[in-house]
Amino acid sequence: MHIGQSRAAVLRTIVGVGKVAAARKLAAAAAYGGGGLSVLGASLYGVLATEVALARRVIGGPLDDPVRDATGWYGRHRSGPAITIALLGDSSGAGYGVERVEDTPGARLGSGVAEAADRRVYLRGHCVVGAQTRDLGRQIDQALDMAPDVAVVLIGTNDVTHRVRPSESVRLLEQGVRRLREAGVEVVVGTCPDLGTLELVAPPLRQIARSWSRRLAAAQTIAVVEAGGRTVSLGSILGPEFAASPKVLFGPDQFHPSAAGYASLAAVLLPSVLAAAGQTPPGETQPEARRGEGVLPISYAAVEATRTPGTEVGGTEVAGSKRGVRGRWVTLRHRRRQPEAQSESPSAAPEEAATGADF
Repeated sequence: MHIGQSRAAVLRTIVGVGKVAAARKLAAAAAYGGGGLSVLGASLYGVLATEVALARRVIGGPLDDPVRDATGWYGRHRSGPAITIALLGDSSGAGYGVERVEDTPGARLGSGVAEAADRRVYLRGHCVVGAQTRDLGRQIDQALDMAPDVAVVLIGTNDVTHRVRPSESVRLLEQGVRRLREAGVEVVVGTCPDLGTLELVAPPLRQIARSWSRRLAAAQTIAVVEAGGRTVSLGSILGPEFAASPKVLFGPDQFHPSAAGYASLAAVLLPSVLAAAGQTPPGETQPEARRGEGVLPISYAAVEATRTPGTEVGGTEVAGSKRGVRGRWVTLRHRRRQPEAQSESPSAAPEEAATGADF
């Protein structure tokens, strides 16, 4: 058997493993300890991490331009109590690489929530370029000072480039979400994006990266929902159009999204952020079977969510019980996208509003 045949066989082995069982195993390893990786899997993960790290070395270090801080007020002319949002994570949440603050995910989320809810929004960004999941605790320390209504978390990709074991990454994410929920904060987590979209990761590792990303995203979903949060699948960051138009939706470094890519990211997250803030549009409070929505055991929903970017998974009850014979009950939703709002630049102080109060 020559090398090409060997690689093809490896790919069939990886992809052929039961996806539900694999996600459940990885989530269990995160919760109860253990590696969650076979010897073969650990070796392939190491190769993938090395390949991605090499790709990042090829594209160079951070840009000289500072990250645009989206912290501030949105919808300032609107009245009523403000919705407060904390944005946590890495460069994907910070909007690394864009030239205008209005193009960052934070500004797009703040503007979108204000428009759809007709409320003022105060968003504070805590994202740090290069952050790993182990850094999430420090960001949560800062966020809790504000007592936000909703925390949006985008983190995990740098764990791969730094060879953090997936089970450790998932465990740290679960701990962070649980801490936020215990403080009364609603949590929306964007799960691991599809690393197979990176052109600098060559086949057959690109296929391995895609499979691995989906398994990690499924395990993150299980852990986050068990901790009381909800997840939104990012998949190919943002839909099939990302893979179809990488030159448009990736930025100049071909690793981070472009302004258009970040707009797609925010559009995917916005409906779930609105739901977490109690701003679900009338008529969309219940899952719709005709849209492929429904109640499923958590492991099955987690795997299903990886197939369609923008899929939300959150906990629910069936006949008054949170758990069935196959585990936690969850609702799988494909929430309708909101009309694109005009992205504002953040203001340092709110205009006078009817309530006379900042929050």
